[in-house]
Amino acid sequence: MLKKYYIVLFLLLATFGFAQQPVQTIVDSAKIKIGSQFHLTLKVKGTKETRVAFPDVKNIGQLEVLESYPIDTVKKDATFEFIKKYGLTQFDSGRYVIPRIPVLIGNKQFLSDSAVVEVNPVVVDTLKQKMYDIKPIMKPQDTSSDFWWFLLALAVLAALAFLGYWLYKKYKNRPVAEEVVYATPIEKATSLLQNLEKKSLLEQGDVKSYYSEMTDITRTYIEETVHIPAMESTTDELLEAMQKASLKKKMGIRQETMQTFEKILKNADLVKFAKSKPLDFEIAEDRKNIESIILTIDKALPKEVEDEESIAYARHQEELRLKKIRKRNQLIGFGVGFALLFAGAYYFFDKYNLFGESTQEMYEKDWITSEYGNPGMIVATPDVLKRKDVTKEIGKQMMAVVKEMQVFEYGGYFDDYYIMLSTLKYKQQTPIELDKALEAGLQALEAKGAQDIIIKTEDFSTPEGLSGRKAYGTMNMIDKITKRSIKVYYEFVMFSQEGGLQQILLFHEEGDEYGSKITARILESLELRKAAP
Repeated sequence: MLKKYYIVLFLLLATFGFAQQPVQTIVDSAKIKIGSQFHLTLKVKGTKETRVAFPDVKNIGQLEVLESYPIDTVKKDATFEFIKKYGLTQFDSGRYVIPRIPVLIGNKQFLSDSAVVEVNPVVVDTLKQKMYDIKPIMKPQDTSSDFWWFLLALAVLAALAFLGYWLYKKYKNRPVAEEVVYATPIEKATSLLQNLEKKSLLEQGDVKSYYSEMTDITRTYIEETVHIPAMESTTDELLEAMQKASLKKKMGIRQETMQTFEKILKNADLVKFAKSKPLDFEIAEDRKNIESIILTIDKALPKEVEDEESIAYARHQEELRLKKIRKRNQLIGFGVGFALLFAGAYYFFDKYNLFGESTQEMYEKDWITSEYGNPGMIVATPDVLKRKDVTKEIGKQMMAVVKEMQVFEYGGYFDDYYIMLSTLKYKQQTPIELDKALEAGLQALEAKGAQDIIIKTEDFSTPEGLSGRKAYGTMNMIDKITKRSIKVYYEFVMFSQEGGLQQILLFHEEGDEYGSKITARILESLELRKAAP
């Protein structure tokens, strides 16, 4: 219960949901030494007909996959257990989060549970290990020419923009090869299947693209003739819609044909999502059967009599549609070029902090020392921290045990620098384990979009002698809306006094020299008021 309060407090998560997972996750060791191997095991229960696909990857989070073992199938009474094992390791110490792993069961995707593994360094005996002299100080890299590189890059972008505009003006009115207009959907489908064979995808080993194009051709034909949303339907949805359409239109498609169609679609799903590779004779059989199925559907369709005038009108409308598509593609090409120019300019302006205050400017400006919260936290910062009202976000259950809580912030998660400071007092004295509180706070950060969190902890003391705990390391912050990603370095410090909490969270982009200086200066200035009993 207390851990729930921590998560609600630190990053304002009010509720959690729990559900039984169809994918069982097992880690054989929660602590390893650097470079040693441990095993992650995923288990799925099902029947003999259950199709299960586990991902084949080189890395899981920040852990390296040393070995991906073959899937093992174990029969238990009337059920089967599908077992996938990975051998993992890491060559840097710290705490690593094993992310949730997608597993395809049938046509649905499920996620495994996440886990935490601690990688410990190898202790070196300095009495036996030979020591070497400290290397001389290296001069920092000269960055005085960076601005000229920026101007050069801007000039190149401008030249590319001019070239793109010139090419657009030159070629926009040039006649292009006319696209083929097919008289009927069946003619289109059979022709596209013949063209698929000419692409030699199988000879190139690209079985995935071959099956993808083959099924897309079939789905497009069904969508144009049977008039069901075949392209956006799953395999099961498409088969169900075909059965209903066959009955409604009295097409009389045999059950054997539908079963063959189902087999081909599921083979295609396995090729696309599980990287399965059928044998050559199976591919040839699927190709032959898919054309036979298309011809069967065409013969079963109710015949609609059209006169020559209607056919000519339909062809004319198709030609107009293709002309609109070509014109739209030209506009899209011009728009993409402009977007690339804008994105490049934005990247360089953002890199050199031409949009706002840089961390160097923050560090060199006059700082402000203020006291925040109760018990007070005295700290020097580049600007005054702003109070944040969280009473509406934490819920009545949390407020029932909290006597007083104050939160102050500077910046945002994706700004050059972020500060969050808060103090809390419970109505009744509650014992607090700072390591668990830090872990809960970082888990809440993960829920807000943080990934690949590396955690290291140590003791932290203020000049007055008050002791706390500090977590530090790196993580990737992911904006869930824009999908923007940034790797940041963080320091998270907590203190416990008389059943209350005082905490400060700082982070900046990894490798930012002035961001590191700001963090060090803030923590050096930190003073705490002792809580009144």
